[in-house]
Amino acid sequence: MSAARRELLKNVLPPMGSARRGRASGGLTVGGRRDYTPVSWRKYWDICKDVTLEDGDVFRVYQRGSEGPLLVLLHGGGYSALTWSLFAECVTEMVECQVLAVDQRGHGDTTTSDDTDLSAATMASDVGRVVETMYGSKQPPCVLIGHSMGGAVAVHTAYDQHMGGLAGLVVIDVVEGTAMDALSSMQSFLRGRPHNFNSLQNAVEWSVRSGQTRNVEAARVSMPGQVKNLETGKCGTVDLETMEEAPKEIPADGRRGSTVRADVIMEEGSEGDASNENSLGSENNLPVTKYTWRINLGETEKFWPGWFQGLSTKFLSSNPAKMLLLAGIDRLDTDLTVGQMQGKFQMQVLPQCGHAVQEDTPDRVAEVLATFLLRHKLAVAKAEFHRSFPAC
Repeated sequence: MSAARRELLKNVLPPMGSARRGRASGGLTVGGRRDYTPVSWRKYWDICKDVTLEDGDVFRVYQRGSEGPLLVLLHGGGYSALTWSLFAECVTEMVECQVLAVDQRGHGDTTTSDDTDLSAATMASDVGRVVETMYGSKQPPCVLIGHSMGGAVAVHTAYDQHMGGLAGLVVIDVVEGTAMDALSSMQSFLRGRPHNFNSLQNAVEWSVRSGQTRNVEAARVSMPGQVKNLETGKCGTVDLETMEEAPKEIPADGRRGSTVRADVIMEEGSEGDASNENSLGSENNLPVTKYTWRINLGETEKFWPGWFQGLSTKFLSSNPAKMLLLAGIDRLDTDLTVGQMQGKFQMQVLPQCGHAVQEDTPDRVAEVLATFLLRHKLAVAKAEFHRSFPAC
């Protein structure tokens, strides 16, 4: 690999978010190669199952833990429940809790009679119905946690009282003022994304190189839930499970792991640069399976204002203990600034991370949420961890 190409790759790759126990490297393999191979949900979750509601809608959920309060996790637009994988692993090791992450309508492996109805009212109702179907009268105290669009859905769910026994409401990196201001440029942003990917590995690599996530490990488990096979229409998670079950082929020379793949990028200073450069070129010419986005977010534009209009007022008016977790203080609008000064909610800022906070710094988000649970006596600690005090 030429010096110019090494420099280009170094500049293009965004900095990796920190991760628990030195996982910031996001899966560097032996030999200094960054591995973009997708990984299964099984590494992070105890259970993956489909929940069928009375009307026949089927929601994919992932669960971890069996005791303590129930953390209901709602992902952002275009993501899936798997965006919470690393966070779920971290938080359940810090405090006694159980975690439920849901593929929302139109996302991931969830299938409904109308996947195009992404109105705030419908999605908020979905959350309540899923929890009711799963737990009924045995529902433990719940804490709703939502990121971006999922944060808006969490607020609507709490405000419209779709869930009983709601003890906490946590909104991650979405506020009404900033969100409404950003809507005018959203279509342009979406058009700037690639339409197709040549493989799941290619999708994972794009996620990291584009800065959508700064944590390679998070991208490897999250991206399969965000794309679908162009031929089958099935979510990338289905193909990944098929790959996991298929017998592993051993190279002709009998050595495992000796093949250089298109999903592995050599790091600066690795040996054998020239030969690997040729291998990458030939590997990229092999037949590939095409993927596209699981949901066309551009077609959901008519629902965007309904997600965010009046969000600050509804958040402040909701009864449970509340926390707003932001990637930057500049995201705070006037209503929330006043509400924070009045002590109506706890605010925490995690700088130096991107919009997908729970992917970039899952350990830090887990520390903040675990501290929130202990502060409000909703959970008990399982291990020592850094307590994150509120910003005010």
